[in-house]
Amino acid sequence: MSINRVNITGNLTRDAELRATQSGTQILRLGVAVNDRRRNPQTGNWEDYPNFIDCVMFGSRAEAISRYLSKGTKVAIEGRLRYSSWEQDGKKRSKVEVVVDEIEFMSSRQGGYGQQDAGYGAPAPQPTQPAPYQAPAPTNTAPVAVPPSPDVYDADIPF
Repeated sequence: MSINRVNITGNLTRDAELRATQSGTQILRLGVAVNDRRRNPQTGNWEDYPNFIDCVMFGSRAEAISRYLSKGTKVAIEGRLRYSSWEQDGKKRSKVEVVVDEIEFMSSRQGGYGQQDAGYGAPAPQPTQPAPYQAPAPTNTAPVAVPPSPDVYDADIPF
């Protein structure tokens, strides 16, 4: 028995590319950069070395999320490895890519409503400023009850 599962987290190296086959199946291709930390033998310092991973996703989900994937977006991907080989210009070519089963967006939308970080598609419409809030005038002038002391609650806790 063998297990073919991959989990990677990284940033997209380019905008996702959506295409369709002649039969209408959507194919989404994207590249993810994943850092590997290694010690530099000359300096002795730890350094990041990027690994560039090609990923592919199929079907209606690929079409749905394609507009949210742009260069720099941080994602977590779960999938499986697939080996492909072909001949081009008389030379044999091959590659290993990740077939995406699940994808999670890890970039945050900074700044709240209407402010988006790269990777979330077209900017959202800017909200209009609401009228300033004015509290209603008090209608009941009864005094506010003082809360009981904390000792009252301690006896009620069952543990």
